[in-house]
Amino acid sequence: MATLSIGIASSAPAATTFFSTKTKRTHFKLNISCVQWDPEGILGKPGSGHLARLEFKRRLERDAEAREAFEQHLREEKERRRALRQSRELPDTAEETIEYFLDTEAQEIEFEIARLRHRLDEDFFSHLKFEIGQIRFAVSKTEDMEDRLIELEALQKALQEGTEAYDKMQAELITAKKSLTKILSSKDIKATLLEMVEGNELNRSLLTLLDENIANANMDNQKQAAAFMEKIRAAVLKYLTLLYLQRFRYCTKDQTWSV
Repeated sequence: MATLSIGIASSAPAATTFFSTKTKRTHFKLNISCVQWDPEGILGKPGSGHLARLEFKRRLERDAEAREAFEQHLREEKERRRALRQSRELPDTAEETIEYFLDTEAQEIEFEIARLRHRLDEDFFSHLKFEIGQIRFAVSKTEDMEDRLIELEALQKALQEGTEAYDKMQAELITAKKSLTKILSSKDIKATLLEMVEGNELNRSLLTLLDENIANANMDNQKQAAAFMEKIRAAVLKYLTLLYLQRFRYCTKDQTWSV
């Protein structure tokens, strides 16, 4: 138990004693050994946790302010990107497409790959490879040419990886749409999910699609539909987790993970 020591000064009447046989005034200190000491009952019933509650309240206020500032920053950044996307003139040729991507911010590359996927065909990559070869095998190179070569090689790698990832995502998204339709139209969702687990039909793209549908339902104030899909998402996530765990077996003999 915490202790609190309080010294009573000589001017306090309750803390002073007079002896009639002597003129000397004797002082003493009153020690309180418990923070709940209240003989007169002035403070009422003892309470606990008020300091913690005050600190928690202050922390909530600070967190709320920080969260609001962060959300405001996200809204402003989202609006900035939307305005930037609308203001950009889309390219028509391979040369224009190269310059377009070289002028694209790093965080916008994925969006622009999706928007211009139809232009990132075999002819485009052949043109990009040809320009890289011209600079790489040039007899004499300037500093600007060297910088250009570095930019083009980095762009080539980013676009190749980006288009492959985009195509894979689109294929998974088509499967996810079919899976979601199958789940929503099922009369026994649990049995359907178990069947899909056995058929390896569940993947992360299905979770992403569910997240999008949940967000759209909440924006349209369709709370019941959003809650229903939240339950489906939780079940899908549970089965996905179990599925991933079943793919790994812990071998106690050599203490290694095997697939």
